[in-house]
Amino acid sequence: MSNTPASHNPQTPQQGGSTHRGGAITLLIVVFVVAAILAVTGVFQRLSARSKLEDRTNELAVPDVLAAAPQPGRSTDELTLPGNLFAYVDSPIYARTSGYLRKWYFDIGAHVKSGQLLAEIDSPEVDQELAQARADLLTAEANSKFAQTTSSRYQDLLKADAVSAQDTENFNTQASATGTQVKSALANVQRLEHLVSFEKVYAPFDGIVTARGIDVGQLIDAGATREMFHMAAEQTLRVYVNVPQIYSLATRPGVLADLTFDEYPGRTFQGKIVRTSKAIDQASRTLLVEVEVDNRKGELIPGAFAQVHFKLNEARPALIIPVPTLIFRSEGLRVAIIQNEKARLVPITIGRDDGRTVEVVAGLQPNDLVIQNPPDSIIDGETVHVVKPEQQNAQAQQGGGK
Repeated sequence: MSNTPASHNPQTPQQGGSTHRGGAITLLIVVFVVAAILAVTGVFQRLSARSKLEDRTNELAVPDVLAAAPQPGRSTDELTLPGNLFAYVDSPIYARTSGYLRKWYFDIGAHVKSGQLLAEIDSPEVDQELAQARADLLTAEANSKFAQTTSSRYQDLLKADAVSAQDTENFNTQASATGTQVKSALANVQRLEHLVSFEKVYAPFDGIVTARGIDVGQLIDAGATREMFHMAAEQTLRVYVNVPQIYSLATRPGVLADLTFDEYPGRTFQGKIVRTSKAIDQASRTLLVEVEVDNRKGELIPGAFAQVHFKLNEARPALIIPVPTLIFRSEGLRVAIIQNEKARLVPITIGRDDGRTVEVVAGLQPNDLVIQNPPDSIIDGETVHVVKPEQQNAQAQQGGGK
């Protein structure tokens, strides 16, 4: 019998080494898995942090802007433009006949009535020509009368066959010719009578003598070589104003206008648009407008400068926006409006500019939100963050506290 029990099977050294190696491998696998988990977790954390940083950066890059709707303009607006006064009728007076000035009756500033005698011209040559023409007329009338009598006698004798038909025809022709000579002489007399009547110069209309260019004894030549007098009708004055094209439709006949003058502080004179040129001047892009003003009191004088205030009724009132909202680009004037949290640059047409605000006559709608503080770098389609004025004040205070 053996001394070692049959049930006792001690492990061999090879079996013990295999067990230790298996445990080490398991431990390495566990460590590797843990390390992989830690590595993956760290990568995800870094990616998440990077994504949050990018989102935060993009959020901070979006500009904060203030936006507000444009203010409506007034339906009745006042347009003030410079104007020049002119006499309703302004005419130079020239001589129609030649001679020497005998006398003048009115000097500058005199009020004259239509048909009133202004001056007399001594024209002896014309007077002599008239006397000669009248004598020629008498001669022509006498010749014509004799020719008519002779023609009548020959016609009676021809009926009795006492004269030839040829002689009768000659005297009839002579009678007709002398009758024509009478008409010619009469026309010459009438022409010279008109010239003699022009020796007296009369006022062509009611007005004021604004200039006198002649004196007694001066030689007067017929025609527009020397202006004798200059007259102006000042009971009604014309005021001519160049209105910008943008207001051409509103400045139509019937629109009232107030006139102010530096020499009459605190006073206004009322006028009314009576006509326009109905054409835009291509050089100035303006419409010439004529305003009539009553001047029967004679307080206003032609040539004066006036400020003309038009009361215009706009069919569509303009919209008012602050000047800082304007964006000047190479393609033209723009403003930025908000659409779906994005900035949209829209072209506009402006009217009057008072330095603080401008009138927008085209390009904007009353419900558009206009960016009040657009950055210089703003582009069309850029995302913007709209803040309210109280939010901007709070942000400014926080920044100041830091």
